[in-house]
Amino acid sequence: MALDWVNKIQKHIDKKYATASFVSKNPDLLIVLGGDGTILEAARKFHHTSNPLILGLNLGNVGFLASVRNPENFINSIDQFLKGKFTVLERMVLSAEVLRSGRKVFSSEVLNEVVMQSVFGMVDLEVLAGGSSIRKIRGSGVLVATATGSTAYNLSAHGPIVMPNIKCLIITELMDHNIPTPSIVVKYNEEVTVKISGFRQKGILSISKNKEKADVILIADGDKISSLKKGDIINIKSSNHLVRFVETEPDYFFKSLKDKFSVR
Repeated sequence: MALDWVNKIQKHIDKKYATASFVSKNPDLLIVLGGDGTILEAARKFHHTSNPLILGLNLGNVGFLASVRNPENFINSIDQFLKGKFTVLERMVLSAEVLRSGRKVFSSEVLNEVVMQSVFGMVDLEVLAGGSSIRKIRGSGVLVATATGSTAYNLSAHGPIVMPNIKCLIITELMDHNIPTPSIVVKYNEEVTVKISGFRQKGILSISKNKEKADVILIADGDKISSLKKGDIINIKSSNHLVRFVETEPDYFFKSLKDKFSVR
């Protein structure tokens, strides 16, 4: 289906917009056909180069990251963009790094979330915001999400839904064995720190990239995975980069919520 739409879109643009051209590098506009995972992958791939505007055309389920949900509106949305009838929504990106004995062993930028999670058991964590200890968790782990990521893993973990134009960090525990506590939303300029206090080492899992044994792992946007050790410190803060999404449909986010939760 995606390839059929690629052909339709290319023919339409070639026919109606002689000044527009298709390029393989440094595009001004990135038209992405697929679900949220595909759009997320495209955003990661290009935002360090030309940082293009992203027009997501949803071929997945609901498509919170897409600009257009219904394929019937794909061509019209492209026309709206090329006629300048659109708005731009800048979405926050998180920067995460892992320090081990004072040395940086991992770093990544994420659009959705950073997850620190025990694979088969429990992990003891301490979470700090702005240097103040705000939570100690003994359970499966914790995630720190952007507003964009609030409708992803954070939502599955019963975290809050946050409008995508709000710049913030959402801290949501994962299966805490203590008294369950609600998520905490902090301002975008606060740095969140997660300390790995301890866990039982079993060495059941190994990271395929380097065959390193792991019991607790960090997952960045469901894509990059790194093992975590006792004493590791994970620093998470707002990145200087922003990902820019095209909006051609008024109240798109609320319409997506209605579709997701079948609200009529």
